[in-house]
Amino acid sequence: MSTITVVCMALLGMLLFLLGANVTRQRAIRGSGNQAPTDPADPLLIAIRAHGNSAEYIPTMLALLLVCSALSDSWLVDALAIAALIVRTAHAVSMLTANSLASHGPLRYLGALGTYVVGLAISITALATL
Repeated sequence: MSTITVVCMALLGMLLFLLGANVTRQRAIRGSGNQAPTDPADPLLIAIRAHGNSAEYIPTMLALLLVCSALSDSWLVDALAIAALIVRTAHAVSMLTANSLASHGPLRYLGALGTYVVGLAISITALATL
């Protein structure tokens, strides 16, 4: 397994934990108030969804990258790890900087579409390395 892939995987893990810590921070700021907001502009709901969305995709990407890197030492695995880090970070940043979950910008679209494209590419690579 290459150093590049390991670093990207570690940074993806860090991103997921930092997003979780941000939810905890937002809950602490909220105090004893509503801990289950529904307003798309509520900072706590935005933090929850940014973390939740990352929790839906990062673990699967990590598992597939681990499989790919165990079966191949191709530069492609490094490229896919870098791409996964970029698209997941872009998506998280776009959500956390939005005024509302209802607003969608180019960075959020890039992060979402990139997640699907990169995720499929990692999946195909895992199958191709067998």
